[in-house]
Amino acid sequence: MAGDDLTAVGAVARIVDDLANRVLPPLLDAAGGLQSTFTGGDGPHGLAAVSAAAPKIAAAEALVRAAQDRLAALDRGGLDPRVRTAVERLDDGLRKVAPLLEPVARAARLLPAMLGAAGPRTYLVLFQNLAEVRATGGMMGAYVVLRADKGAVSIVEQGAAATGIGSFPTPVLPLDPDQEDLHTDRLGTYPADVNLTPDFPTAAALYREMYRLRSGRAVDGVLATDPVALAYLLQATGPVDVAGGPALTGPTAVRRLLSEVYLTIPDQPSQDAFFAGAAKAVFEKLTGAAFSTTKLVPALRQAAQERRLLAWSAHPQEQAELAATVFAGTLPAEDGDRPTVGVFLNDGTGAKLGYYMTREASLVPGECLEDGSRHLRLTVRLASNAPRSGLPRSVLGLGLAGEYTIRTNVMVYLPSGGAPVDATQDGAPVDYGSGVELGRTVAVFTVDLAPGGSSTLELNLITGPLPVPGSAFTPRLLTTPGIGPWTLRLQSAEACGK
Repeated sequence: MAGDDLTAVGAVARIVDDLANRVLPPLLDAAGGLQSTFTGGDGPHGLAAVSAAAPKIAAAEALVRAAQDRLAALDRGGLDPRVRTAVERLDDGLRKVAPLLEPVARAARLLPAMLGAAGPRTYLVLFQNLAEVRATGGMMGAYVVLRADKGAVSIVEQGAAATGIGSFPTPVLPLDPDQEDLHTDRLGTYPADVNLTPDFPTAAALYREMYRLRSGRAVDGVLATDPVALAYLLQATGPVDVAGGPALTGPTAVRRLLSEVYLTIPDQPSQDAFFAGAAKAVFEKLTGAAFSTTKLVPALRQAAQERRLLAWSAHPQEQAELAATVFAGTLPAEDGDRPTVGVFLNDGTGAKLGYYMTREASLVPGECLEDGSRHLRLTVRLASNAPRSGLPRSVLGLGLAGEYTIRTNVMVYLPSGGAPVDATQDGAPVDYGSGVELGRTVAVFTVDLAPGGSSTLELNLITGPLPVPGSAFTPRLLTTPGIGPWTLRLQSAEACGK
């Protein structure tokens, strides 16, 4: 009918006009402000542009949701095919835009204050050494302290955990009893062990307090990253010169920082100095204006999605916002209709052999149970490609499982309300430790890998009762970031009750 076509055409025209005049401009203003802030432009002016865009972006988010509702209310059955095609293309475009607006709106709310618009801020940036595995990625060794003031960011201090912080006789903050039972009080006494837990807010708060006790400076937040994330960023910035070694590039950064340093620089103080110099050089490159920011955004996105960029704020309102983002470094508080399994690794060797470990995992849904829960089968395979000789003491470390043998503590965090059923290692039944953290049952296994060896764990478990989702059921699997990506296999199944 002509009337239906006219109504649809009018709706499409109005929505396109709103997108052009009320949605796109604040996004461009915010993007321009951020580029000005981060690439050597007028920092205060850029932050002001971001702040001014924040309420407009929130309004744009509401406008897009209203446009989606308007299109959903149209009766498309009798539309002219050309009009129907235009409506469907616009609807598809809105579905792609809508998820982007909420994080942009959050960033516009958070970044001005976090970058010192209302007064200077300081941040502790921790670099995770993936060669010595911890649950969030790697041992937090080298660090820098950044100062942000009206968008201008500078390094005010550099250091290493071993020499700049050291250990403490008792936990620096009261520990959650479940976390202490699972990880021991080393969580609160050794900076290298604060991230035995995969919960980054816990690790960040403990490291912040350790740093405060040693330095007298209470930072406003804690950030963490790793050499793989730096490699992604170097793909955008280009090579970075580092004193005492060859330039770092995207293809060479991981090998240089996690392997060659230990083979070519004999003592730990010199190694720490090289790591500090590398961190400073990459930071200075990122805050310069000599590269295209269009390449930086995909690099940041990839690092964040792989849990290689983590952030925690000491300001409760900001932390509440960060907790809903990919930077939070937490397990979901509730599983909803997607039960979450976490596989997190901790080194038990006292060495830097994690560089030579490969990782695989699969998660397969099983049968449904009467109470609405269902079986899941988790399989984890770890392997070592470490050499049998030739590595220096700085790599072999304490050798707690024997030199060249990689010992790894595998912690499996079950879905909320879930429980383990049974487990095997390399086909034979195996006992395992257990505990509780963040309301989740945790099963703990120890795996020793000789050079060239591998080991396969299989854990059968049940979830808590689940709501009946749509036509398919896909669990979620979170893992400790490694040198290379995990080989992951997730299998979907029909929802229970279907």
